Amino acid sequence: MDYENILISIVEKVATITINRPTKLNALNKATISDLSNAILSLSKNDDVRVIILTGSGEKAFVAGADISEFANYTTVEGAQLAAEGQESLFDFIENLKKPVIAAVNGFALGGGLELAMACHFRVASDNAKMGLPEVTLGLIPGYGGTQRLPQLVGKGRAMEMIMTAAMITAEQAKDYGLVNHVVPQEELLSFTNVIAQKIIKNAPFAIGKAIKAINANFKDGKNGFDTEIKSFGECFGTEDFKEGTTAFLEKRKAEFTGK
Repeated sequence: MDYENILISIVEKVATITINRPTKLNALNKATISDLSNAILSLSKNDDVRVIILTGSGEKAFVAGADISEFANYTTVEGAQLAAEGQESLFDFIENLKKPVIAAVNGFALGGGLELAMACHFRVASDNAKMGLPEVTLGLIPGYGGTQRLPQLVGKGRAMEMIMTAAMITAEQAKDYGLVNHVVPQEELLSFTNVIAQKIIKNAPFAIGKAIKAINANFKDGKNGFDTEIKSFGECFGTEDFKEGTTAFLEKRKAEFTGK
């Protein structure tokens, strides 16, 4: 499938999606959100892909925010619809995907860009990355899950301060806050992230998907994370991967998982 605003490469079971609007600092518009949603849906069904890395083109920006020109004249109803559709089609979709999605944050990740990174399962940042949610400077609040995911990652107090001051933080601050897992030099960002992806690929895909589901359940209203964990744990016993993993362990060899 051809996409207008993203590039995709697949190497050794790792798909790298690059948001490719460098003249707009990779800002999210409707077309880009649609491209991302369709691409991730397609990759989720591709058995040759086990991990997805999401990044931005160039060295200046992961995603510098939403494309404000698209919604500057929206009504209250249109604004709510924009947020609802974006969350369902992309941000929540990524968060609940069975395949791991890692954000490789290069440069600015602001507004919708930081929200996109936070929807991924975890984040690696380049040393020049800057992150923030500046929506209140526009008379808005974060609308793609930022008010929910940021407190989960950095705590309520820090999230309140970041959102209300609209301040940017550095990559090192983001690491201190728990917003990103690693900070590496810009030129090493994708290679470092790919090393992590290769470690994930060695493990059982079905189990990884169930782990994602169980972890997410702890942060969802009306869900008992322990119950989800128990059910998911039991489901793993019915897989070929479980038989392969335990047999390989007992035979003192490396397991060859198929995701079945």
